[in-house]
Formats: sequence, structure tokens, C-alpha cells
Amino acid sequence: MSHEALDLYLRDPSRLGAPVPGAATGRAGGAACGDLISISLRLIGGRVGDLRRSATGCGAARAASAAAAELADGLPLAEAAMLDAAAISAELGGLSSAGAHAADLAAEALHRALGVAVAGSGDAILPPPVDGRERVLVALSGGVDSAVAALRERERGAEVVAITLELWSDPANDATKSCCSADAVRAARSLAHSLGIPHLTVDLRERFRAGVVEPFVAGYAAGETPNPCVRCNGRVRIEPMIEIARRLGARSLATGHYARLVDEGSGAPLLAAAADPAKDQSYMLAGLSPAALARLRFPLGKLTKPEVRALAAGAGLAVAAAAESQDLCFLAGVGKAGFLARHGALPDRPGELVDRSGSVLGTHRGHHRFTVGQRKGIGLAAPDPLYVLATDASSNRVTVGGAEELDVGRVAIRDAILHRPSARVGSVRLRYRARPVPCRVGASASAPPGPGRHERLEVELAHPARAAAPGQTAVLCDGDLVIGHGTIA
Repeated sequence: MSHEALDLYLRDPSRLGAPVPGAATGRAGGAACGDLISISLRLIGGRVGDLRRSATGCGAARAASAAAAELADGLPLAEAAMLDAAAISAELGGLSSAGAHAADLAAEALHRALGVAVAGSGDAILPPPVDGRERVLVALSGGVDSAVAALRERERGAEVVAITLELWSDPANDATKSCCSADAVRAARSLAHSLGIPHLTVDLRERFRAGVVEPFVAGYAAGETPNPCVRCNGRVRIEPMIEIARRLGARSLATGHYARLVDEGSGAPLLAAAADPAKDQSYMLAGLSPAALARLRFPLGKLTKPEVRALAAGAGLAVAAAAESQDLCFLAGVGKAGFLARHGALPDRPGELVDRSGSVLGTHRGHHRFTVGQRKGIGLAAPDPLYVLATDASSNRVTVGGAEELDVGRVAIRDAILHRPSARVGSVRLRYRARPVPCRVGASASAPPGPGRHERLEVELAHPARAAAPGQTAVLCDGDLVIGHGTIA
């Protein structure tokens, strides 16, 4: 460790001061550690400029802020997006284990400022690559799928820039198990840098709360079972990244989803199921617009999960054998009931369990704990298995019955969108991982519904199928092509 370099930056007064008008600011640290670093900057002609900084706390934090500012000022965006705590520590001559956190804070503040600048600009930030290569923005979560997507894009010759969205922050969450927490962002940044890929961090927590979490809570309060992933993968998460890709001069956004795109020659591609049916995510992507699909790439669409892990292992990636997240990102560590009580003011509230005739069979702890089709956790002993048939938010009643009582022959969907004429719809998926059920749309209508938005559509099933919960997404298909979608009414 060089005390000379540390002392030099500790006494450095350059770039201290308030942000210039229009600058983007990133902060890291705070009350927990007592150190706070703030960095503000503008992107001018694709380079970092008008950089200002401030720092409070220990000497290492103040010196690290100066070193980060010195390293980043004037750099092209792609080079600034490669800076990390190790580079800042090295600039300071090496930091002790006690002072290493200061370099972490400075790197975090810098990357947050870069993210604000990239997300807040309405204009193009970077021109296309001068060498004629295609630039691609890759959504990097820190897991094996997105890492291999980045590798495959680079292997085909594209200039790759990585982006990770921070979507949720809650002290009650297990941040290590959430794919959208600050911990996940740092892991993704470290992975990108290990691959030599510039990394950008964009904070969309407010957008995520308004567009995903609040509708999720409202749906359960109303007695429905909303599907937050379909909503998130549409306008909340992927569409903003597509816009950022445009500003970065990237032709497309690549993700680690298991799905494919099929061009029928109409200029608007259709979403299609992945080659690996066990990993297919086309259901969760069904809410994407044709315009968004036209800017997307799915490098894993024709691969199986074992093939993806083998590619990651062959590249020496530490995430090759990483476990997959199994829960909604914002429920990690708290569970649905705890989350709804904490964020939705939906605490336990005793109510009645009844059968179809209205006879009371027992009690429960709140209608929001149940979803149509649920079998486990009902809390009633019966000769035959019981399933949730319906929930009523107004009366706080939950209706249960036998499996055969779940079967339906028709399904109504609201807020539907068709990308092709309804005559092409041959099947419907009523829940994630469910097998498609043969069907036809608008069977009783005088004319089959055409492409566009529809307030309500009736779907007639070819044979009875187990009802899906109101609030879930119905995905309308033509073979393995996604023709449209809507919300089960």
C-alpha cells in the first residue's frame, strides 16, 4: 500500500463542488458505514465531462472519490463503464482491507451516475461503431443464462455492452436471492468486467414499484392472482432497455430468455416457444409489443439448459453451476403473505371456507393467501383432495371443492391484444408451464375478431380444462407462435 498516493488524493481539491446544471448524480454509502460519496457528471459527445464530487467520512472515502473522479473524467462512456473498485484501489496505491470499502463506494457512486446519465438522456449518446461492427446491448442479470447470451453475441462478432437494472430494494428481502437487488447489480457488474464487457447500471425502482408491485398488491386485494412477470417483461423492464439501446447506438437488445422470434415477412416478428420446452419463457414474454420484438435478440432460443451450462463451463464462468432463482424477485426472503402484509396492508384476516352451496367448512387467515386451483395449505381434512375454486375479496370468503369442479369449457379474457387474426388461434395457455389447450376465439361472434386491442374476448375450449386464476395471463397461440394475450377475467 502506498501512503504517498493516498495522501496525494486526500489533499486533492479538484472537482469538488455542487453538480453542474443538468448533471446526473450517483451516491453510495450513508448512515450504516458513516461514509458517503457523491459523483455527478454529464455525457458530452459520448465522454464523461463536467464531473463533480463530494465525500464525507473517513480519509479513504474522500481519497477514493478523488481517485474515481481522476480516472473517469474525460473517458469515453465504454471505458468509464469498465472502471471498478480494483482500478480505484490501484490508483490509490492499494488499500488495506479496512479501507477497501471506500473504493467500492466510489465505484458504486460512479456507476450510478453513469446509469442516471444514460437513462435520462433523450438523445443518442454514442454513434454507431466506427469499425462497422454491430453494437448490441445485453441485459445481464448475473446468472448463467444472461452470461452465455453475452458470450454468444460477442462470439458472432458484435460489440457488446451490458446493462443491469436495479428494480427492488427492501431491507426485509434476501438480496442474495433476488435477481434485481443492489447485490445482484454488483455481481452482474463483476461478471461483465471479468468478460471485458463495459457495464451500465440503471435504477428503475420507482418504475418497478408503480408498474409491477402496486398492481400486484392491488390484484391480491381485489381477489385476483396477478402475473407480475408478464407485466415486468413488457413496458416496465424490456422496453426501457430497448430505448437505452437506441441511445447507445445499439441495433438490438439481447436477453438470456429461452424464446425465439419468427419473421413471417410482415415486418413484425412473432414470439415463438424455445427449443427447450422445459425452459421455454415465451409465456412470460407474451406482453411484448411487435415493435419491441423487432429490436430483441434471444441467443439461447435454440439451446437447452444443459448446453448453456456447458458453454459457461467451457468459458470458465463461475456462474456455470449457479442455482436458479425460484421465486418472484421482490418476494425473496419474505414470501407472498409477508410481502402483502408489509407493502399492501393485507394482514391476516379470518374468513370462512365454504363449498359451492355456501356451507361453512372451516376458517382461513385471509382470501389473499389463496389462488384458484390451489391444493396445498387449505387447512381442511377431507376424504378427497380439496382445491380452491374461487376467492371473494368483499366477503373474505374462499370457496373450495373437488378437482372436477375446477373444469371449465369457456374462458373470458379482458384487455386482450391480438397480433394476427383470431382465426389463427388454435390453442391457449392458461398458466405458466401449462400445456396448451385447443380452442377457438370469439366462437359466438358474427365475425372473428381481428388484430388489435379488444376489451373482452371469449375463448371456447375444445375440451374442459382446469380453470386458471382470475388475473393470470391467457396466451393465445398458433402452434408454438404467440398470436396474442389477455388477462383472465
